[in-house]
Amino acid sequence: MSKEGWHNYYVYILTNKNRTVIYTGMTNNLHRRLREHQNAISLNSKSFVAKYKCKHLLYYERYSWVQEAISREKEIKGWLRVKKVDLIKSTNPNLEFLEGSFLQ
Repeated sequence: MSKEGWHNYYVYILTNKNRTVIYTGMTNNLHRRLREHQNAISLNSKSFVAKYKCKHLLYYERYSWVQEAISREKEIKGWLRVKKVDLIKSTNPNLEFLEGSFLQ
């Protein structure tokens, strides 16, 4: 629940079924954005998410200021894969899919 003047922004990392592709994004509504990614696979076959079937949430961070979230997304996108995997494993060591709690 957000207070007046405070907002929630999320930086998130998705993968495909085999965990071979990593996609980093940012949103102000993680639940809605995960649903959009699920639908993108069937609706927009030319998008990166659809092409590589990235629909499984591995990691997310929450921010109150949009500028922080945008900066963090850009930072993570600039990293090598191994550093992204280390970040994910810092909170999700088994690379479990986390979207279930957001898509109920």
